[in-house]
Amino acid sequence: MADHSTASDLAGHVRELRAAIDAARHVVALTGAGISAESGIPTFRGPGGLWRNFSPEQLATPAAFARDPRLVWEWYDWRRGLIHAAQPNPAHLALAELERRRREDASGQTTFAVVTQNVDGLHERAGSRNVVKLHGDIWLLRCSGCGAVTHNEQVPLPGLPPRCSCGALLRPGVVWFGESLPADEWARAMEASTRAQIVLIVGTSASVYPAAGLAGEAHGAGARIAVVNPQPSDLDSAATWVLRGPAGEILPRLL
Repeated sequence: MADHSTASDLAGHVRELRAAIDAARHVVALTGAGISAESGIPTFRGPGGLWRNFSPEQLATPAAFARDPRLVWEWYDWRRGLIHAAQPNPAHLALAELERRRREDASGQTTFAVVTQNVDGLHERAGSRNVVKLHGDIWLLRCSGCGAVTHNEQVPLPGLPPRCSCGALLRPGVVWFGESLPADEWARAMEASTRAQIVLIVGTSASVYPAAGLAGEAHGAGARIAVVNPQPSDLDSAATWVLRGPAGEILPRLL
């Protein structure tokens, strides 16, 4: 593992990682709440992670929605407002540029993918096109009755809780605690991870499973791991490079 303690060490490791990315056939970036926190979006973890004295575990569940759909939607409507006002930061933009610079391989598949646990859509707004959204999309509304899915970026929503044209309640198109990850997105994430030669771990402690297991799958298939995070992560010991600091400062240096 290559960690750094000085600015010169960091510069050297950035150069090494940049060269490794340039030489790799396939690269995947696994991103978490930390990259969006740099755009001002709360992580809802640790101190200050409560909303009206509720934790996410008390609101982001099927049981909470069945019990009080208006309360759950008030929280999500508030979050949608925060995200709508936020902008992609230099880390999002750097990942989009890394994708843009890489060409498709001989089979026509892109050689750079972003696999994110975030639901805010900031990667797409930054210009990333090959984005796997493991936990869904806050801008999607899914009918709890007929199952119809619609894209809606209206902020605030005109009435809470919103309803489908069929009359049933709409719910956010995100994965709640106790629910399985979408099978199609998980399959895409596994394929991207096991094909990658370089895996960038950005803004996540890599402690939330099953998403955190993707890096282990990639490492087992021979990929080298680079951790970009201000705090230690569970993957530091397996990483070839550990770059301590904000992603918005480090990732642009890989361009």
